[in-house]
Amino acid sequence: MAAGAAWPGLAELLQGPPDRREATLFKLGIITDEISQDFEQALDFISSYELGFCELRELWGKNIMNAPQESLERAKALIAKHRLRVSDIGSPVFKYNLPEMPARPEKRDTFHANFADQDTQRLLEESFRLAKFFGAEKVRIFSYWRVDDPEKAYPVVRDRLAKAAELAATNHLILVLENEHECNVGTGKELGRILRDINSPALKGNWDPSNAAMLHEVPYPDGFNEVQGLAAHIHVKDIRKNRKTGKLEWAPVGGGFIDWRGQLKKLLADGYQGTMSLETHYRRSDGNAIESTRESLLGLFKILKEIE
Repeated sequence: MAAGAAWPGLAELLQGPPDRREATLFKLGIITDEISQDFEQALDFISSYELGFCELRELWGKNIMNAPQESLERAKALIAKHRLRVSDIGSPVFKYNLPEMPARPEKRDTFHANFADQDTQRLLEESFRLAKFFGAEKVRIFSYWRVDDPEKAYPVVRDRLAKAAELAATNHLILVLENEHECNVGTGKELGRILRDINSPALKGNWDPSNAAMLHEVPYPDGFNEVQGLAAHIHVKDIRKNRKTGKLEWAPVGGGFIDWRGQLKKLLADGYQGTMSLETHYRRSDGNAIESTRESLLGLFKILKEIE
């Protein structure tokens, strides 16, 4: 959504309650399992802030790819009850070893997922079914576990993703490739390169500046400029350097060094039409996931208020 006169009705909206005003500047949601493994509790939280979207990755402690149909039906009914839309299916597609260049022990449990490359076709087909079932148009994917020299893996990764994009196109869906620091596409520069090389309307970016920072890229403006106009989904979280250890750690939005003000202001000016999910990751010292998410969300609202 563009700001100012470019968006009719914005002036009237800005007169509304602060939470409602900031929540509506973008198509904003939250990854549900970052809030709670209790799916209904997560939806209650999202709707209490009048956000419009949720991103699905786990349902009641199971990866969505393994969720029984009964759980899917229940989730769909709860989403409708809360008047929310599904931004995308957070699939584990390509979040495993590239067979030609394995980077780590074959199977790794990530977000209750335990898959390998031989599962790819089934996972893609199931993710497309789930997207249609939940009324979403996007499926999030990755680029295989990161090898020591991603450049050597690049041609194979590119070709595999290009084939997946062809399959997505026939299903009238869009794959959104996340730059994940543990995968072969981890920075904005790497993400922009592969998206331009494949050049498919069925493959867009899932820009995550904090993941890029994990690989020591300057997320804004450097990484952002590489993916500008190529992303259809964005993950919002923050990162900081631990004062004692010097290591990077997750932070509440606004409490780290990611320049969210710069990026969000530029996205508004560009009229960004994609979706955006808060991906909390950060945990308070007491470990409370709900309150950690609230802290990050209010930090995001504060930034949005400053850039209106």
